[in-house]
Parts: sequence; C-alpha cells; structure tokens
Amino acid sequence: MPIPERIIGLDPGLGTTGWGLIETDGHRLRYLDAGYIAPPKTLGLPERLAFLHKALCDLLETHRPHRAAVEMVFINVNAKSSLTLCHARGVILMTPAAFGIPVLEYPANTIKKCVVGVGHADKVQVQAMIRHLLPTAPLFDKHDTADALAVAICGSLAPPQESVAKKQQVFKKSSLKEQETLF
Repeated sequence: MPIPERIIGLDPGLGTTGWGLIETDGHRLRYLDAGYIAPPKTLGLPERLAFLHKALCDLLETHRPHRAAVEMVFINVNAKSSLTLCHARGVILMTPAAFGIPVLEYPANTIKKCVVGVGHADKVQVQAMIRHLLPTAPLFDKHDTADALAVAICGSLAPPQESVAKKQQVFKKSSLKEQETLF
C-alpha cells in the first residue's frame, strides 16, 4: 500500500497566489485545503514579496507537504507585469526549496491536459474536473485557488518538466524561526 503524500500546488501571482493542498496514495486523490495569498496592494514591491514569503512559510509549516508543484510562467506582452510576476514566482520557488521540499514545475497546457485531458481547456472545464476528482473540495470564488488545485493534481500524476529542488534539504533547519536566522 503506497504511503500517503501531501502535495501543495501553487499558482503564482503578486496580486494573488493560489494554493491547493491534496493528498495522494497511489491513484487516489483527496482534497485537504486550499486558499490564496493576497499581499496588500498598498505595500511596495519588497514588502509584498516579504508578505508572500511569510504567508507561504506559514502554510508550509502548518501543512508540511512532501512536494510542491508550481505553474510555469506565461510571459506576457507587458514587460512590467511579467517582471513583477517573475519576482513573485522567485519567492514561490525558493520558499519550499528552503524547507527542503522538492519543487516541480509544469506549463499551463500540461496542467490542463493532465486534469481535463485537453491542453487548451478553459477555466470552467478545469473547475468541473476538479469537482469530479476532488468531490469534497468547495466551490471557489477565486480562479487562482482552483488553478492551484489543478497544479497539485498535475504534480501527483505527471512527471515534472523541471525540478528546481532535489529530495535533499537545501537547509538543514526547516522552521521559520530557524530560517530567519540564516538570512
């Protein structure tokens, strides 16, 4: 019998970062929790990134996932928007890695194909399949939260496109207080 594994899916954004936590034991999926992180827009960029980092650290300490799955960025025509998204994504990639959690990345089309069966599925189709695969998950008013669950589902089923953290711990200390002393 496979050992249950917790996977956190992350849909990066500076305005809103969705997160979804599932558990898998082989091919069975179970919804655990989900939500989003929304740094106040009144803060400057460094403070918003710090807010995102702290909130993500709190989530990782609370839920202790075994791995993280992150959606790869789609580079936008607007360079400023792309750059701020990349800043947020950097925080999202490095935070689980600092906890020693393997981080797997997936392009949006791979996530949609994994969850729906079609790489160009729309958000309604993705949400319908999430309801089917995770029947205990509530309906979400934010697409970022549902998208993060889709990323987690993909992380449980699809081989990674790129691994940005290995199974070994990057830092030997894993609590937030211990990490703060490293920086």
